Amino acid sequence: MEINILLFLTVISYSFLVSQSFMYMIALRNVQMNLNAPHYIQMRKLLDKNFRKKYSLIVYTALASATCTMILCSTAPGSMLFISICLAWLMLVTDVLITIKGNMPINNIINSWSEADYPPEWEKYRSKWLFYFSQRQVVVTTGYTALIIALVFG
Repeated sequence: MEINILLFLTVISYSFLVSQSFMYMIALRNVQMNLNAPHYIQMRKLLDKNFRKKYSLIVYTALASATCTMILCSTAPGSMLFISICLAWLMLVTDVLITIKGNMPINNIINSWSEADYPPEWEKYRSKWLFYFSQRQVVVTTGYTALIIALVFG
């Protein structure tokens, strides 16, 4: 029963994470690519401010619940459930690392700009941010898929 509750909590928290990726796949990437510098800077600052407040709790919840589920499932290391939850956990950790090493430093740079004073090569920062986020999309979607496999076949 504990495994089911933890798996449910992991899937719910992971769903919040993967929903961000889906929004970028559906529309947000194209929207950002079509914004001029002042509008892009304003949007990034607003998004970053909100994500810094709320995103950590979701990530910590996903990490904690996935870790606990992985530990409880370790009694059957060859099972589909254990393998799937390990993959989901690994993808989550990878997402966090890419965020910390890739997106967050760029967010800090963009947050230092004003809408009237920004570097002429601002588009390089946008492209680099989107590159890191694209990597995270692949990673978090892979992890989420592993969780769905765990639910269906585990």
